Amino acid sequence: MKDRRPLRSPESLRSHRWLGVQDLRAFGHRSRLQQMGYDRADFAGKPVIAIINTWSDINQCHAHLRTRAEEVKRGIWQAGGFPLELPAMSLSEPFVKPTTMLYRNFLAMEVEELLRSHPIDGAILLGGCDKTTPGLLMGAISMGLPCLFVPAGPMLRGNWRGQVLGSGSDAWKYWDELRAGNITEADWEEIEGGIARSFGTCMTMGTAASMMAVAEALGFTLPNASSIPAADANHPRMATASGRRIVEMVWQDVTPDQIISREAVQNAMVVHNAMGGSTNVIIHLIAIARRAGIALDLADFDALSRKVPVLANVRPSGQYLMEDFWYAGGLRALMSRLRPHLDLSLRTVADKRWEEILQGAEVHNNDVIRDNDNPVFAEGATAVLTGNLAPNGAVMKPAAARADLLSHRGPALVFPDYDAMAKAVEDEGLEVTPDHVLILQNAGPQGGPGMPEWGMLPIPRKLVRQGVRDMLRISDARMSGTSYGACILHVAPEAWVGGPLALVRNGDEIEVDVSQRSLNLRIDAREMERRREAWTPPAPRYQRGWGALFQQHIGQADQGCDFDFLQAGAPTPEPEIH
Repeated sequence: MKDRRPLRSPESLRSHRWLGVQDLRAFGHRSRLQQMGYDRADFAGKPVIAIINTWSDINQCHAHLRTRAEEVKRGIWQAGGFPLELPAMSLSEPFVKPTTMLYRNFLAMEVEELLRSHPIDGAILLGGCDKTTPGLLMGAISMGLPCLFVPAGPMLRGNWRGQVLGSGSDAWKYWDELRAGNITEADWEEIEGGIARSFGTCMTMGTAASMMAVAEALGFTLPNASSIPAADANHPRMATASGRRIVEMVWQDVTPDQIISREAVQNAMVVHNAMGGSTNVIIHLIAIARRAGIALDLADFDALSRKVPVLANVRPSGQYLMEDFWYAGGLRALMSRLRPHLDLSLRTVADKRWEEILQGAEVHNNDVIRDNDNPVFAEGATAVLTGNLAPNGAVMKPAAARADLLSHRGPALVFPDYDAMAKAVEDEGLEVTPDHVLILQNAGPQGGPGMPEWGMLPIPRKLVRQGVRDMLRISDARMSGTSYGACILHVAPEAWVGGPLALVRNGDEIEVDVSQRSLNLRIDAREMERRREAWTPPAPRYQRGWGALFQQHIGQADQGCDFDFLQAGAPTPEPEIH
């Protein structure tokens, strides 16, 4: 950054190879820009900045990003850069089926290749809806150009008859009340119209809010950018400031390898735990780190979780919503209370060290952002469990579970797939008790396919009517960060590839002890081996296209679900220009 190297010359810009030389090809490039109405003065000798925009007409979280792109362009023009907006896959979490996770790596590949194949010197990454943040960062880190992430920001609080509603969390809550007969269909329709009141991501501590905070903690956003509500006037101002800053970053040649480091990843894990963040962060942060050549695994998360308490009192682990978190001081305020756990010497894209960024940060509501003596949960957001049911690990969010279920032994009730589970839980005659452990198989990276967010298995209707609102549930699926309950997720290896989860039968004893980080199937080794020998692999779900490529190269949950050929390695050469 400023104190590391001199400013670059216009001739050293990557885009100079396309636009600045005197040959036939450059003539063609310049003439085509002029065809679009640009003058040479618009781009000659200036950094070309790509605005990678994940806006679409069917992405509610990103409905404002078309406007934000223009506001980013304003900042780029102000700083003497040349902005070019490049659309990328949008990945709308509620609408993309079977799951956006099937396409996170697609987006990462698209971002990397968009930047490589065009005359780009630096990039603004516009996103926020769950998989867009990791997909954008993974692609940009692999490409290695200066980049800055502009988070979409959370939507405003929901409201129903004067009660505050949180996206996802209250949908699950009131769905069970409807199933139990405690609210009417008319009530349910009113909730439907009041739970999502503006553009922006989920305003609970879902995957979107968690990953935007992680991006900031890694150092890829301007200070406090991840906390600003999407509809707040601070948000467009942040977008414009980001546009100005990326131009400076190009001149300073601030590449991702100067931002992301083992210590920066550690800071991100600290923030994730203190936020009570989504379990999905574990998969995404492992993938992001490994793109940068940084080894990261489940044990790293668990070790940190034992040290860092949950301080953000935000649903589903707490009481408030992201709008309240912003008013209480935002991520900068939270991080000011985490100083002992953070490396404050690291620089960010803002060209400041954390020790400078956190100077003067204050918490304005001590119930929303707790102090270390009064945490929401004494240990961190996640626990990593291992045992003969999950040799490579499984994850859980203990802060969002009923306390007595953190140590439990009960009989398994097994569902081989989602359809069988969805049908069975609505059956009033289902033989199930609150002590049962619900098991969903074949919902992992290969089995889902794409590891959908099916991990918050519905409580069987007959138990809901009895007042039961939580019970132990285990799967190789993921779970929405807005979800809650005693759900053990990401069991690895998954059932579809023959992991032990595939061998569980109805009535088997399952034992969980979160304090001991253990998850075990209580059958003897000989019976386990007999079942393993009898297991036969299912036929592939896809015979062609993206699905076939996904099946052949996807890693398991504990490996970050990245493709094997996208891990850090020798850099891809620059394209020839002929």
